[in-house]
Amino acid sequence: MRALITGITGMVGSHLADFLLENTDWDIYGMCRWRSPLDNVSHLLDRANRKDRLHFINGDLCDYISLVNAVEESRPDFVFHLAAQSYPSTSFTAPIQTLDTNILGTERLLEALRRCPGIDPIIHVCSSSEVFGRVPLEKLPIDEECSFHPASPYAISKTGTDLVGRFHAEAYGQKVLITRMFTHTGPRRGDVFAESTFAKQIAMIEQGLIPPVVKTGNLHSMRTWADVRDAVRAYYMLVTINPVPGAYYNIGGSFSCTVEDMLKHLVSISTFRDSIRVETEQARLRPLDADLQVPDTTKFRTHTGWEPEMSFEKTMQDLLDYWRERVNTGKYHLVR
Repeated sequence: MRALITGITGMVGSHLADFLLENTDWDIYGMCRWRSPLDNVSHLLDRANRKDRLHFINGDLCDYISLVNAVEESRPDFVFHLAAQSYPSTSFTAPIQTLDTNILGTERLLEALRRCPGIDPIIHVCSSSEVFGRVPLEKLPIDEECSFHPASPYAISKTGTDLVGRFHAEAYGQKVLITRMFTHTGPRRGDVFAESTFAKQIAMIEQGLIPPVVKTGNLHSMRTWADVRDAVRAYYMLVTINPVPGAYYNIGGSFSCTVEDMLKHLVSISTFRDSIRVETEQARLRPLDADLQVPDTTKFRTHTGWEPEMSFEKTMQDLLDYWRERVNTGKYHLVR
């Protein structure tokens, strides 16, 4: 069996590669841009050099020919489409690039897969809980049939991604399945996301690199937290347990709290817990925010038997330790 992972160098893609290499005998083809940082897969590079079930392919969602080449080289049985412009805040300043990469990029990839002779892969298209956007309290928890009300260009782009995937399943008979993963985090999380920038700032405070002040944006959003390692296990189960073309699922953790409570927990496990202050920074606030992200995951759990295994406390401890390790290398880190 062969699996193609788009966005293998991201947090989720790299953890998925780890999971598949450990738990299957599949050959893994990881698509990434030639300029993508390799930090998240540095532990896999020797294996890739030896072509030990792991192969890297240059590709870009904005370049159709590169996608055709990636599909023809990998000839996958399974596709995990994770690559995206994934930062909601960045989408406010780069909306056109976000829409092109996420909507048209998904269309280009699905067309390349559809037109490649001799393959008929099971395709996971990664949408996002952000498609639901601003959900009224009476609609919680959010099930799959909740209406879309995207609150950022990123969320709009993921709405398009979601619908493009479902269209290809219905119109062309491709084996496309869509997931709306709610907040998921852990080691290798990008530092532009709230919990990761908090952990990074705390690690820098502990090393005396910045004053004991954590800069924040909106702390009042409610989130349900999942661990990235649970997420990639869910994605594997999605494509291997009675996959239903065109099906769409909410996936998420079982622990919910506000961003403020999450930050309080991170501070509580810091060696500087008694001296850290918190300040809201205007530049970190979005023009519009999805403030109630609590999922109903009954449909996916019933279909696959998946359950989250990592506790919130374990996830946050591992995230903070990840940033402690990175900061301790002595390299400079931008506070953002």
